[in-house]
Amino acid sequence: MSILDYLHFVSGAKSLEELWHTHVQRMADYGFDRLMYGYTRFKTETSLGDPDDFVILTNHNQEYVDGFLNRGLYFHAPMLRWALEHEGAGSWQKIQEMSAGGSLTPEARQVIAFNQEIGMTAGYTVSFFSASKRYKGAISLGAPSGRDQKDVDALWLEHGEDIILMNNVVHLKILTLPYTPPNRSLTNRQREALQWVGDGKTTQDIALLMGLTAATVEKHLRLARDSLSVETTAQAVLKAALQNQMYVVES
Repeated sequence: MSILDYLHFVSGAKSLEELWHTHVQRMADYGFDRLMYGYTRFKTETSLGDPDDFVILTNHNQEYVDGFLNRGLYFHAPMLRWALEHEGAGSWQKIQEMSAGGSLTPEARQVIAFNQEIGMTAGYTVSFFSASKRYKGAISLGAPSGRDQKDVDALWLEHGEDIILMNNVVHLKILTLPYTPPNRSLTNRQREALQWVGDGKTTQDIALLMGLTAATVEKHLRLARDSLSVETTAQAVLKAALQNQMYVVES
């Protein structure tokens, strides 16, 4: 598949599953067989937000996901810290340079040791541009176990611009597709009620429009708030909109 054909595919992708499956295959063609994409809209100076609100796409095995994400190692990963402060592509050679310079924290060294156990020692990280300080996205492109970083850097010198282009376009496409974090999906009724709230309707208006009682509308809105882990209906509308859950075309 040429780059032009690939970009046409990305522009027409209808689901994250379809998009991610093909992107993993395309990156493998360039020698990157382990990918992890992450995106948050809730970053602050001291936090990346609730991990349950992250958009995470990966083909790593569950053992790695449990260690890197669920144990919180990601927060101290040297290349993730680099991605928070930079845009563009970064060679994992930077890790060796930071280690040689003595700038790695004990937590960062723990992450490096964890990655070394499974051969995650060579690769690149692409950090995406964001117009808001609260938003941040990046993708980790891991080379096969045993691959030398110098070889990966030589490959990047030849194909890096194409790889950056493809990953940036995929990132922009991901932002347009519905993403439902685990255990936070909305029912059709909850989604419809939030849509009407977003349109400025009162509870009584929504009850009339949906053919329900006001109490039932309130119940749907309460359950929507619970599903999205927010306190107010306004927050629920915002979060559902950010996750592209508000206006979903049913198949």
